[in-house]
Amino acid sequence: MEIFAPVLVLLVGIGLLAGFLAGLLGVGGGIVLVPAFFYAFTALGFDGPGVMQICLATSLATIVVTTARSMQSHHAKGSVDFAILRAWAPGIACGAILGVLVASRLSSTALQVVFGVLGGGIGLYMAFGKKSWVVAQSLPLRGWAWGQSTVLGLLSVLLGIGGGSLGVPTMTLQGVAIHRAVGTATGFGLAIAVPSTLAWALVAVDDPQLPYSIGAISVPAFAIIIPLTFLMAPVGAKVAHRMDPGPLKRTFGVFLLLVALNMLREAIWT
Repeated sequence: MEIFAPVLVLLVGIGLLAGFLAGLLGVGGGIVLVPAFFYAFTALGFDGPGVMQICLATSLATIVVTTARSMQSHHAKGSVDFAILRAWAPGIACGAILGVLVASRLSSTALQVVFGVLGGGIGLYMAFGKKSWVVAQSLPLRGWAWGQSTVLGLLSVLLGIGGGSLGVPTMTLQGVAIHRAVGTATGFGLAIAVPSTLAWALVAVDDPQLPYSIGAISVPAFAIIIPLTFLMAPVGAKVAHRMDPGPLKRTFGVFLLLVALNMLREAIWT
């Protein structure tokens, strides 16, 4: 009980922040949850070699629920492109399973380095990327789509994120309109989170041993984060509608870059 109380307090704070930022900035909760889980768990003494696996697995488990709800909302608005989903979802799912196989065999330190590098790249894009950037006129639906989608699923699992942070820029840089990309990315999130969560539930993490876990998934963290995310996401969305989210998104990009660099520093120099 002495350990559970501070864990509960930290998880409540993480859930409120992740939900609010998801609604405010349109970013997936995973990009917030993974570093938040990492610093919370390590501060409480759960800093064994498997701590990053627990952070990734628990983040992806929450994404199953949050993206399902988000996809339903975007589908009602007609912004989910099912032609893209049919072409990309199989490769994304395969990449997600591959991602769990890779992540379960890497050390927590190695996963910190991966998050530091890739998370820093996402932060840079959020801070300095422009909507006008395009590298291709159309998104491939055959051939090269399999390679891109598999890599997307793999990298997303290594980061513990859904479809938004990598999927949206992948689509918009290849000619997909932003609203259609955001809606379709919720489907990417399901293709990432469902198979990877099932796989993580079968992965044994010996140290640290968080109480009430299924495989690498922390059940208390999952149970606490979900309702709080649902509670705060609409609040963040309302705030976003009342102000220009552009400067806020750039500010968060810089913040994410600093968080990623700090995780990279800890992995290399500690």
